[in-house]
Amino acid sequence: MCRSLFLFLLGVLAFAKAVPAQTTSKAKQYKVKTVAFYNLENLFDIENDPSINDEASPIMEMAEGIRADVYQKKLTSMARVIRKIGADKSESAPSVIGVCEIENRKVLEDLVNHPLLIEFDYGIEHYNSPDRRGIDTGLLYKKSDFKVWNSVSKELVIYDKSSGNRIYTRDQLVVTGELDGDKMSLIVNHWPSRRGGEQKSRPNRVAAAALNKRVIDSLHSIDAMSKIIIMGDLNDDPINESVLVTLNAQKDREDVRPQMIYNPYIQMLKDGFNTLAYRDAGNIFDQIMFTYPLLNEANQVGYRYYQANIYNPSFMTSKTGRYKGYPLRSFADGGFTGGFSDHFPVYVYLVKEITTTEDLKTPSNN
Repeated sequence: MCRSLFLFLLGVLAFAKAVPAQTTSKAKQYKVKTVAFYNLENLFDIENDPSINDEASPIMEMAEGIRADVYQKKLTSMARVIRKIGADKSESAPSVIGVCEIENRKVLEDLVNHPLLIEFDYGIEHYNSPDRRGIDTGLLYKKSDFKVWNSVSKELVIYDKSSGNRIYTRDQLVVTGELDGDKMSLIVNHWPSRRGGEQKSRPNRVAAAALNKRVIDSLHSIDAMSKIIIMGDLNDDPINESVLVTLNAQKDREDVRPQMIYNPYIQMLKDGFNTLAYRDAGNIFDQIMFTYPLLNEANQVGYRYYQANIYNPSFMTSKTGRYKGYPLRSFADGGFTGGFSDHFPVYVYLVKEITTTEDLKTPSNN
C-alpha cells in the first residue's frame, strides 16, 4: 500500500469508536492514546521550606493570607487544561503526561487529587532534583493505561566555565513500563535555561542532550527496537544544536532509520507555530520526539505515532497587553493573573489497531 493511501485510511479509521466485532467484520478499529508534556509554570506549594530556595517562587512573594487561595486557583487552572489535552480525539485526558516546574511530590499529589482530575486515577513518578530554584520534573500516568516497571533519575552535572562552579539544574526522569501492554520508555526533561544568553548557555543544553543520548543508547543496547519517547521543555528550538546535532533528530519521516529519532516539531516551527514567546520571539521549546519503532508504518504490533499537536485554545491565550498572543501565564507583575502557564502544552496521539477480543474488553478511553 502506498504511503499516502495508508495515511488517508488511517485518518478515516483511527478514531472510530470500538464496537462489537460482529458489526465491524472488516473495518479496522483503533485505540487512541494521548501522550503529553506541560510546563506548569512555578507550581509551588505555600509552605516555606528552608532547605530550598522556594522564596523565589511568585506564590511565596505574595502576602501570606492569599497564598492558599492562589494555590488552589493555580491547581484548578492546571487541572482544567490537563483534562482537555487531546480529548477531542482520544475522548479523555492524556494517558501519560510529563510535567516540569513543579516544587515537589506534594504539589503533584494535590494536582492529581483535584476534583477535575481525580476520576482519571493518575499515578506519579517523581524525584527531587538539586536545581537551584528547587524545581523538578515528573510523570503522571493513568494507572488503568500505563504500568510502571522501573524509573530512575539521571543527574546532569555541568559547570560554569568562567567560575568553575557547578550549575545545579534539573535531573532527567526516565520511566519504563507498558502502555496498554506495549513496552516503552519515556524521558522527561527540563534542560538548562538561557540565563546569560543563548550562546553562552548553549553548552549546558548540549550537555543535557548528550545525557539524553547516553540514556537512549543504553536503552537500545538492551533492545535495539525500543520505543522511546523524549519530551520536555528543552529551552532550545528543534533546530538548535542540542536537538538537531547532538540528538540527530530528523525532520522528515523518510530519513528516520532504526535507533534514530523523529521530531515532528521541527516542521511545526518552520510553519510558524510556537509554545511560548522568549524575548518577543516565538519558540517551540516544548517538544515530543520518539524513536523509529513508533514511527515505522510497517509496525503492526502495539502503538504507533499518528499526529503531533500544540494545545493552544483561545482561553489559554493573552488577548491584550504586552503579552498579547502569548500563553496566558499564571504570574505577572508580582501577582496571580488567573491564567495557566507561560508555555502551551504539547501532545501526540498514538494509535493501536484492535485485533483481539481482549483489546475490545479494554476500554479505548478511560
